[in-house]
Amino acid sequence: MPVPISQMYTVASYVLRRKLRGHDQYPLVLMLEPLFRCNLACAGCGKIQYPPHVLKRELTLEQCLRAVDECGAPMVSIPGGEPLMYGPITELVEALVARRKYVYLCTNALLLAERIEAGAFTPSKYLTFSVHMDGLAEHHDFAVCREGVYEKAAAAIRLAVERGFRVTTNTTLFEGTDPNAVRAFFDAMMDLGVEGMMVSPGYAYDKAPDQQSFLKRQRTHELFEMILANRAGGRRRWRFNQSPLFLEYLMGRRDYECTPWGNPTYNIFGWQKPCYLLQDGYAETFDELMAETRWDDYGRASGNPQCQQCMVHCGHEPSAVHHTFSSFGGMWSTVKAMIFNRYASPAALQRLEEEETKPHGPMAHLVQLGMAADLEDKAGAA
Repeated sequence: MPVPISQMYTVASYVLRRKLRGHDQYPLVLMLEPLFRCNLACAGCGKIQYPPHVLKRELTLEQCLRAVDECGAPMVSIPGGEPLMYGPITELVEALVARRKYVYLCTNALLLAERIEAGAFTPSKYLTFSVHMDGLAEHHDFAVCREGVYEKAAAAIRLAVERGFRVTTNTTLFEGTDPNAVRAFFDAMMDLGVEGMMVSPGYAYDKAPDQQSFLKRQRTHELFEMILANRAGGRRRWRFNQSPLFLEYLMGRRDYECTPWGNPTYNIFGWQKPCYLLQDGYAETFDELMAETRWDDYGRASGNPQCQQCMVHCGHEPSAVHHTFSSFGGMWSTVKAMIFNRYASPAALQRLEEEETKPHGPMAHLVQLGMAADLEDKAGAA
């Protein structure tokens, strides 16, 4: 089972308490960004494009813990930037574990082996290293604009698993992705021994240098249908560390509206309105974020052009979780999705076979757009 029963029980009981109190808008995961600084410069990232004086800033430990206590969510995700570059990261994790928060420390793993060897962390059911892996070696190294990153991250994953840590992967897919290569990548992650995988289509950050490679909604459905389609010996061994209903949403089998309050974000500027992906101002407190954000202005149904193609997990997975606990039908749908997770789709399998004859690899889509040379230069400079 990719998620410990204790974590499932904690989340389920938290959601049910909220619903019994009549709360329709509640946080599920706090996205805590202590810094934007990173040791990579990925073309699809909007965080490291900030000017140097912003990248030098970071939250204090006290600010981080105050945000955790204000929010009250049972899970805390620590993205960035690269959180292993945050000075008091050990103290932060220890304090969150002491609060019995389930912590997902999101990392590119370049520093992970060094931190583990130094004894910076202790294995715990409350701590998971969520390693950013966008595909097999060639694709991942291209996505992060540096050679050798995949092998270093894979070695760190092996070490962490051997030392008894919980390890998951976090994968973002873009236009031009080869679905057969993704399936092979999932197999490779299972071979590394990770507890489970998270996967999501990318979002077109305004600051991201590469704006042409983000998936549109229909293409997202087609891609995930092919990736998750049933093929003999294919998907049964894959474990996902996320809602099975969210995966069905990505395949186009379900329709969810965004719940941006489900994964609120706190960073060096304050509580980010309305979500991790958009920056429409900041609130000083969590209560102010919830009370003063015009939530009806966001999500696909709002007509907001920035939300029309977004299917990212931080806005839509909380919707799937809410569906699970909103009715018997939602719970039964989740149970069925967990047990009968082999999706028979002859049309998707046929498209999957056709994809094998097409040119793929990290350069194929960008060659068509005339962008490959620019990103190759950037990778070489890094």
